[in-house]
Amino acid sequence: MKKNVISVVIFAVLIYGISALCIFAPKDEYSESERRVLAKLPDFSKETLLNGDFAKGFEEYATDNFPMRDTMRSLKAYFATNALGKADNNGLFTADGHISKIDEPIDYAMLDIASDKLRKIVNNIVKDDSTKVYFSIVPDKNMYLANKNGYPSIDYTEFIEEMKDRTEFMEYIDITHLLDANDYYYTDTHWRQEKIGDVAEHIASSMGSDIEAVYDVNTLDTPFNGVYVGQYAMKTEPDTIRYLTNATIQNAVVSYCDDNGIFRRGDMYNMDKAKGHDAYEMFLSGSIPLVTIENPDANTDKELIMFRDSYGSSLAPFFVQGYKKITLADIRYMESGMLEGFLNTDNADVLFIYSTSLLNKSTALR
Repeated sequence: MKKNVISVVIFAVLIYGISALCIFAPKDEYSESERRVLAKLPDFSKETLLNGDFAKGFEEYATDNFPMRDTMRSLKAYFATNALGKADNNGLFTADGHISKIDEPIDYAMLDIASDKLRKIVNNIVKDDSTKVYFSIVPDKNMYLANKNGYPSIDYTEFIEEMKDRTEFMEYIDITHLLDANDYYYTDTHWRQEKIGDVAEHIASSMGSDIEAVYDVNTLDTPFNGVYVGQYAMKTEPDTIRYLTNATIQNAVVSYCDDNGIFRRGDMYNMDKAKGHDAYEMFLSGSIPLVTIENPDANTDKELIMFRDSYGSSLAPFFVQGYKKITLADIRYMESGMLEGFLNTDNADVLFIYSTSLLNKSTALR
């Protein structure tokens, strides 16, 4: 009888103690490990109670604000991989020092959407038949990592050929032979700026520009925990971000378009972003729809219009060497139909450069 009482008391303390922590403990608004805003306690009313919105919102709130949530996620991950012997956790695996995510299958409908979008943009902005339009694809690091370590992967050669067939109106620039797994961060999807100078030179040379230059390599003193760290939920060594400078980059005039369509001066490398939730956003301040970079020391009047995703943020500084002005457009964050008023393709090269991950989910392009 005494054992039963003790068991009931312990069980009650646990249940009511955890419940009290859930209700009264201070709540974080943001999860650093998962890089997302946590659910808030939903508004309670007769209407939200009856239509089920309160119950659904409360379930999300309770899940996001469970005491020691990150510790529990780590324990689950360690148990799944070490005790159960699973090869991945939450769809992520480790190989050759990298954390990477198992590929989703090629979505051919998404490739159709992407090519239709790019074709429409070219038709809208290119007014002169002499304007050269180029296309390049940044493969995920799984191209160099997954299959050789026994993990499933899409056929990246097929992916690229499928996109080339759909974009015959552009000249394709292949960069896959210049990359390997260690050109990417260990804990993140993105490539390392200090590793892609040859990629930039190859793309520029293919467009008829010479950007060969000498750079100083600078090291960010803040450790970089990439996007996969929080998802993987186990202890990992952080990456180091290095960024390149020289006189041309330092003298360049960088301007960012705000929500009112006004361009305001900024920095090539945003050190406030370097200390934020995602240090990779230090490159051209992250997710900015429209950016211009002007080179007052250029020995050419040629311009570059670059349609890009986040990979282009660390690539663009290389091109400053070879162009008078660079305009970067990220149509994940602005309607492409608005671009006609901002872009002039006269005397300009046009480059579309996108990652396989974005092209395989191309509804993000607007």
